[in-house]
Amino acid sequence: MPLFFEETSWRFWDQSLSAKGRSALESFAADDTLCELVGSGKSAPTVRTWVHDDTVVLGIQDHRLPHINEGMEVLRAHGFTPIVRNSGGLAVVLDAGVLNISLVLSEKDKAIDISAGYELMLELVQELFPEAAIEAYEIVGSYCPGSYDLSIGGKKFAGISQRRIRRGIAVQVYLCIEGSGSERAEVIRDFYEAGLQGKETKFNYPEIKPETMASLSELLERKITVQEVVLDLHALIGAPAPMPLQPDETELYGFYLERVVERNGKMLERPLE
Repeated sequence: MPLFFEETSWRFWDQSLSAKGRSALESFAADDTLCELVGSGKSAPTVRTWVHDDTVVLGIQDHRLPHINEGMEVLRAHGFTPIVRNSGGLAVVLDAGVLNISLVLSEKDKAIDISAGYELMLELVQELFPEAAIEAYEIVGSYCPGSYDLSIGGKKFAGISQRRIRRGIAVQVYLCIEGSGSERAEVIRDFYEAGLQGKETKFNYPEIKPETMASLSELLERKITVQEVVLDLHALIGAPAPMPLQPDETELYGFYLERVVERNGKMLERPLE
């Protein structure tokens, strides 16, 4: 285990069950809240796990698709609720088989550059699955491609992003644990096809090839569950007592939730073409 994880006393907040039936906007507000709390020293560095049902989280560039409304209708037809997140990146799928992990760290005493944040999450995922040869490089043809796509044998199962607020950093990873990675990719492929309709754009949207993506259960050829990975993660960071938001922290969470919901509503109010 990397020294950073061994030497750090972690706060642990598990929402892998409690958040499933709720909007993913609540999770983005939760991470923003933790960023301020951890960044100011009011909270210990935090590991948060979260799962949401059938949601596609869009990035700002996705919302600029020439036929975004048609694209979102395709997502709804597939049974997914579209939302727009408050950070960069492109469309990703959340469902009951996708585990999200947030590492929330502080830069109050020492700066953490972007690559260091990505490397910490990479090391954590590698520790969770020591039997796998996990690599980090861009998987062309995957959704939300980036230099820290996590893959096994050239097939992507995870992606990492970062959010920085008030000296707090939330390094977030989505792990496709259960189900079919290629079926999730088909949903995003259909979204881009409907959103673009063959039009040329200044931004180069990914051409999704579903065969480039898989779940960890598929890649490791054994049944793995989200809850199994949550338990392994909890043990890996020293099994701290669970600590959700405390009463004196909920007002700050309310502020960030209102901001995230308001911004999402404005983004989704764009009129039909």
